Amino acid sequence: MAGEGIYLVLDSASCAGRPLAEIARAAVEGGIKTVQLRGKDLTAAAFLHEVVSCARHTSGHATLLVNDRVDVYLAARAAGADVQGVHIGQSDIPVALVRELIGPRAVLGLSAATPAEITAANLVNKRAPGTIDYLGVGAVHATPTKKDHPEPLGYGGLARIASSSALGCVAIGGLDASDVPGVASSGAAGMAVVRAICAAADPCAATKNLLTLWEGTTS
Repeated sequence: MAGEGIYLVLDSASCAGRPLAEIARAAVEGGIKTVQLRGKDLTAAAFLHEVVSCARHTSGHATLLVNDRVDVYLAARAAGADVQGVHIGQSDIPVALVRELIGPRAVLGLSAATPAEITAANLVNKRAPGTIDYLGVGAVHATPTKKDHPEPLGYGGLARIASSSALGCVAIGGLDASDVPGVASSGAAGMAVVRAICAAADPCAATKNLLTLWEGTTS
């Protein structure tokens, strides 16, 4: 499943001024297998540049996804970048239309938080299998990286959602190394982190530590 295990959301606002490509390179060296690029503070042109730059490091090593901007994903593909898909939210273009735009082989993740959103997403896949590849579920905790996050779910809420969804769930929202046991025991297929790698003094070492903890908890 796309997003399984430790999943890096590489947020342009959370890297302490360091280039996104530098963090991507370090995370790949640390063993990360999924990277989602989020650049809400960037213009389309600037975001495209970052996607192309990061793809040079992730190519052949990690799945690279573009947050929200289907247009930037398509432009990056047209430019020859090795980028695998997109992750969208509830207020973005409807998932069925996104799937038409990106084609059947690209990865498509969808953010979902409420029981109604989880039910709707699973219904979409029941009617048209393969439309959505995985769900990003949260926020598990309150987080400053996403100001409009819904009421935090906690581990209990995450577990209820994971058990009710046929689609694999990747937990997100204020998560770090201390959350690995709680997230893993909830039944989530993966755990997305932002500042735990982006803001780390040594992103490579932080990535290795998270992966070791996850593997030790889920093996």
